[in-house]
Amino acid sequence: MIPSDSEKCVYERNLAALDSLLRFGIKLGLEQTSELFSLCGAPLSLRYLHIAGTNGKGSVGAMLEAALRACGFRTGFYSSPHLVDLRERFRVNGRALSMADFNAAFGVVLAATEKMRQQGRCPTYFEFQTALAAVAFQRAGVDFTIWETGMGGRFDATSVVEPEAAIITGIALDHQQYLGDTLEKIAREKAGIIRPGKPVFTGTMPETAARVVAEQAAALEAPLFLPDAEVPETAEYGRDEQGIFQRFRHRGREIRLPLIGAMQRRNFQVVYPVLRELAGRYGFSLDRALDALARVRWPGRCQELGGWLLVDGGHNPDGAAALAEALREGYPGEQFTFIFAGFKDKDVKNNLRFLAPLAAEFLFTPLRDERPSYRGEELAALLPEDSHPAWRAVPDAAAAVELARATGRRTVAAGSLYLVGEILEAVAPAAALDLV
Repeated sequence: MIPSDSEKCVYERNLAALDSLLRFGIKLGLEQTSELFSLCGAPLSLRYLHIAGTNGKGSVGAMLEAALRACGFRTGFYSSPHLVDLRERFRVNGRALSMADFNAAFGVVLAATEKMRQQGRCPTYFEFQTALAAVAFQRAGVDFTIWETGMGGRFDATSVVEPEAAIITGIALDHQQYLGDTLEKIAREKAGIIRPGKPVFTGTMPETAARVVAEQAAALEAPLFLPDAEVPETAEYGRDEQGIFQRFRHRGREIRLPLIGAMQRRNFQVVYPVLRELAGRYGFSLDRALDALARVRWPGRCQELGGWLLVDGGHNPDGAAALAEALREGYPGEQFTFIFAGFKDKDVKNNLRFLAPLAAEFLFTPLRDERPSYRGEELAALLPEDSHPAWRAVPDAAAAVELARATGRRTVAAGSLYLVGEILEAVAPAAALDLV
């Protein structure tokens, strides 16, 4: 439905009001989030599937959402960050909230926020959004809510709810300034989403992190489900009208995924046990759920645009390694033009270490965001000493796309989801909004 001019006006006003809240930083503790949920009537029990992890949260969530929707359930999917439009963070049945539904939920949470302000308190940007998601999903009457943490787990605003299950996709070093400087500390934060007696599903992770998660599950008597060991290490690749896909055999049947690379097979190792357990509990067809994975979409993650351009976040070394792995599998023997950008608080040097062997050329560009990002010359200085790809400094993402198109090579944009958002905004904004 095309929004009216008045709905657009209200939406823009609401975005401005939201931007006035504290966008960055963390407030330890969940007392403020709990108060906000209570004041706006946001439900704590909405059949939440709570997902944490360093990488893979969104892909796992997208697979679960597509599978449950195909089995006749009405789904809510709360994720972050958004790429082009804030409404991407709040999807009902695979579609971003309409402006009218966003505005209605926003009004409920804003009224609760004003009550808190009168008492000298104010929710953060992320706390406000989290409450808005719960209100919107309650109003939409969803059956399952795919509920992604923002960054951590234990003190993340999303942890105020009572989930049906906890899902921890994997643990790697990222956001160390907030979560801790070791895998054990980060794992302890992520394991904070585990609830007493509720099942917890884990992905592949280093032994030190896996031990922390297992200990927390045991302490809370939460049944622990490890990643499915039957997923193969290799896959075949094909192409249809939707683009590239991988297929592999799993327990006697073919699994087809439009999300490419070994990382996505590792994500499937998490998804399969979740779907198997939910199918047994709620009586839906596991086969039907698995068939639906052939239609899963997750914007900004090895997403093809026009056949020649791929966009992928790849914002930490674990993600960059997974991207390089996917490119070698899906496009064997190719050298790429990379459009690359990175924030100064990220491990950009190691990101480039994984991508440089696949690069014919880098187009380095700064990011528009208010956080400090690297300039082209600074990024060039971070390239591995034993690699010698060509590079150019480019003023912005849109200019980089035009230069890349002229090279005639397949191009990959990576290094930051903010870069992906800038490129999608320039060339295909609608490609970020819906999953159907």
